[in-house]
Amino acid sequence: MPTAPLLPANTERRYEVSLAELPLSCPTPAMATWNSHPRVYLPIETTGSAKCPYCGALFVLKD
Repeated sequence: MPTAPLLPANTERRYEVSLAELPLSCPTPAMATWNSHPRVYLPIETTGSAKCPYCGALFVLKD
């Protein structure tokens, strides 16, 4: 079964994520990591948003 191509890492400034995508990391598992920063896990559950300390991308939890 073919897999979906990986998304480019760190190309957007804002990402919306769902509860199904937790635990949240930047870059996400769906992103290519060969040209990205080290993976960092972001605590988004309490506040509903988190900013990556490496690339500055803002992740917002969808309702």
